[in-house]
Amino acid sequence: MPYYRVAGSVPPKRHTQHRAPDGSLYFEELMGEEGFSSDSSLLYHVNIPSSIAAYRVWELPDQSLVPNHPLTPRHLSTHDLFGEGAAGTDAVTGRRLLLGNADVRLSYVVADTTSPYYRNAIGDECLYVEAGAARVETVFGDLPVGEGDYVVVPRATTYRIVPDGPVRVYAIEANSHITPAKRYLSRFGQLLEHAPFCERDLRGPEGLRVVAEQDVEVYIKHRGTGPGGIAGTVHTLPHHPFDVVGWDGCLYPYVFNIRDFEPLTGRVHQPPPAHQVFEGHNFVICNFVPRKVDYHPLAIPVPYYHSNVDSDEVMFYCGGDYEARKGSGIGQGSISLHPGGHPHGPQPGAYERAIGAEFFDELAVMVDTFRPLELGEAARACDDGVYAYSWAKGGKEAGK
Repeated sequence: MPYYRVAGSVPPKRHTQHRAPDGSLYFEELMGEEGFSSDSSLLYHVNIPSSIAAYRVWELPDQSLVPNHPLTPRHLSTHDLFGEGAAGTDAVTGRRLLLGNADVRLSYVVADTTSPYYRNAIGDECLYVEAGAARVETVFGDLPVGEGDYVVVPRATTYRIVPDGPVRVYAIEANSHITPAKRYLSRFGQLLEHAPFCERDLRGPEGLRVVAEQDVEVYIKHRGTGPGGIAGTVHTLPHHPFDVVGWDGCLYPYVFNIRDFEPLTGRVHQPPPAHQVFEGHNFVICNFVPRKVDYHPLAIPVPYYHSNVDSDEVMFYCGGDYEARKGSGIGQGSISLHPGGHPHGPQPGAYERAIGAEFFDELAVMVDTFRPLELGEAARACDDGVYAYSWAKGGKEAGK
């Protein structure tokens, strides 16, 4: 994050002695991005953070991907993936892979069980809470989260997710860092006046704890030779990973709620960059929130038809009534995939119905990628198989 925070006990000067009440030294850890050239935080541990007592392989859930071939727009029904409920699933090991490429992986999970301690060593994570509530416990402190929250977790942060009843999570896992859109930031990292949110809208971790336990497992997702170049390892630590007495810096997990996004509107339809919230390497994250719509007297408020020349578009529908997709089976929990090379836009009738509308009550999270997405096992399991025909009169028969 672009601004500095401090929590717990830290010494007045970095890289100097910091002692416990009994005179023993705390162990300083620098957690930093891009070597020593970008944002970082200093954490002060009771125990040596490098200690490992044992290790073993973590057999990851199915990470296989297959090409979207023949090239097809798709509708995925994520609410079909977990049946009637979470049934003992956790929000880390229970994630099911929907879509992915070399830059980003999109997964979905319904969880009601506390996850193991976990660390993603590949890239940052952005977890969108579709429904339910949970506590995200991290080495930096706790983040209470609920419906509509984005949780941005920096690479290699140790955390676990403790649900308060079933919680639905849409997981965006990067192979890079995830930041607010760069055009929203000053050259020093402050959110600017034209940004649709500001630092006041961001919630940082609170409530450091030192847990005195031994032989604690931490699940690590990292680069390897498995499907998608991903592998898993479990480290057994001789001490609990939450042993930090204090930290300070500009790198830490935080929460932003989608309802704190102030939509940018205009006289005519605004393109997706007006709705951007975050970005990573070769992808962007946008959100579409309830808003007043276009007020030119001849405006057509739904999107114009457009070709994704350089990107695949993934829309996760998580609330309200999405005007442009009426008549295509899209509903709460749906995902539409519009691949590059296919011009897409409103469903038949939506163009005409939208004329005269003054307000759209819709909520959606969009990920645009700049390399083609492939289909994970979850996408193959919940694809409705007919969405591609939804623009043609007569439906599937007309599409033959």
